[in-house]
Amino acid sequence: MGILLITKSVLLIMVGFLSAIFLSFILIPILKKKKLGQNISSYLSKEHSQKQGIPTMGGLIFIIPTIVITLALIFLGKIKLTSDLIIILITFLSYALIGGIDDYLSLKKKNNEGLTTISKFTLQFIVGVILFYFYLQAGGTTIFQISALGIKINLGWLYGPFILLILVGSSNAVNITDGLDGLAGSLSVVAFIAYALIAMVVGKIELAFFIILLFGSILGFLVFNVYPAKIFMGDVGSLSIGAVMGMVAILTHKELTLLVVAGVFVVETLSVILQNFWMYVFHKKLFLMTPLHHNLEKKGWKEPDIVKLFFVIGFILSMAGIYYGVWL
Repeated sequence: MGILLITKSVLLIMVGFLSAIFLSFILIPILKKKKLGQNISSYLSKEHSQKQGIPTMGGLIFIIPTIVITLALIFLGKIKLTSDLIIILITFLSYALIGGIDDYLSLKKKNNEGLTTISKFTLQFIVGVILFYFYLQAGGTTIFQISALGIKINLGWLYGPFILLILVGSSNAVNITDGLDGLAGSLSVVAFIAYALIAMVVGKIELAFFIILLFGSILGFLVFNVYPAKIFMGDVGSLSIGAVMGMVAILTHKELTLLVVAGVFVVETLSVILQNFWMYVFHKKLFLMTPLHHNLEKKGWKEPDIVKLFFVIGFILSMAGIYYGVWL
């Protein structure tokens, strides 16, 4: 059984990777021709200004193969259409749609202002309610537990807001981190390694296969997204993979692993929150610029060096997350 799982996993990675590579050669020229290029903030360094016009919405490169191949495998009877798989597919598609609308409006306005904060949160709230409904219909538990501490709390209907908090937090954390070539994608890859293993250990095999397929597809996207990037994932990509991370933590009932596995995303988000708090209370900046990766750039760090450092930290945290998720 173990050998079969490994074989299937390797095949899914290869299929996802090759499909994303193939789609990249089709999609990147189309996006260039349509002039769907990234608008770079004037607050960033000169090095970032050179990225003006590089195609965005590249998240489609890993979204489309993951969805199409998953549906094909279900149709062919290679994987079962479980309630977990339905929920994760709805999550993935819904947040991709929200991100796609945000990207479209940003491109239309020719700036980085897409959906308003209220509009984005309203859409995420609606999706959260729908997902909570499907979660309950599928017999999902509303018990929050920390096995290592013997804590078990039945949140009841409060588990709905809890799901929303996790989804909004995780999706926007990845979105905030997506500011350097290959950063969000590489960190997501190591996070999904951890969650694929955790999902297998808790018996969520179909969910694990979906994560592994997404892992392979993101690897294919990274071929064109690492420094110097030929395409950016955009909000369509960052919001969708962030939401998947959050939902996987919920479906495996390992919610707190998100703080460890996605530790770099969490720190990046906290740096923004701290900066705003510091400005409000003390009327001065705590960091030169946020998120944290831009602060390091302002201090003279090179973009590839920051990505390498964060990737190594993300890998270590993911391994720690596996230990916590599997043994505790």
